[in-house]
Amino acid sequence: MTTDRDTLLQHDQSFFDALVSGDRDLLEALLSDDFVLVGVEDGAVADKGVVLDLMASGALRFPRITSFPDEAIVRVLGEVAIIVGRTGMSFTGPDGTAFSAGSRYTHVYAAASDGAWRLVSAQGTTIKD
Repeated sequence: MTTDRDTLLQHDQSFFDALVSGDRDLLEALLSDDFVLVGVEDGAVADKGVVLDLMASGALRFPRITSFPDEAIVRVLGEVAIIVGRTGMSFTGPDGTAFSAGSRYTHVYAAASDGAWRLVSAQGTTIKD
């Protein structure tokens, strides 16, 4: 189980790193084809294609994402894994609005046929002070 936890937290960190660096190829590899993101700032829903296009164009930028893996709750349920974690982040949306927040997030992973984990769903909730 520790190996699953470590592997999943590494995938989570790779996802955050890809967002900060704007690495479209890494995001492509980490996300399932049917990936869905629910935005932390407004609850908007975006699929994989939208997220990749926004990142590639620079319309969506994440200057900073700090994660707290020691606080993460990781549950593996067969071929599905759920991580509930916490981040501090700043980003700029497609309309140019800058946003910073602490958030709790839920990431859902599924085991792919090649044995790797793919992120299928991500949702964040702003932590109010």
